[in-house]
Amino acid sequence: MEALNAILLLFMIVCALAVAFTKNLLAAVIIFMAQGLAMSVVWVLLQSPDLAITEASVGAGVSSILMFAALRKIHAIKEKGEADDDEEEKKEAL
Repeated sequence: MEALNAILLLFMIVCALAVAFTKNLLAAVIIFMAQGLAMSVVWVLLQSPDLAITEASVGAGVSSILMFAALRKIHAIKEKGEADDDEEEKKEAL
């Protein structure tokens, strides 16, 4: 049990550092979501299921969806049709 706790703690520290140092915003949101899921497992191991459910739903669920929406709003994530339009514009510019 102690080994699992140590692995989860190390994973959460690595995730926190990776979010801080990554340049790709989409990757940062995905890493943040993974950290939230790891934290919910920690709450289960600490025998606190109410906090685990809250962490899983809010930490990894709702906040990640809001971050994905924000990335789409600032055009950091391209929609399916937008990627094709950008490639056609580059070809026309050449």
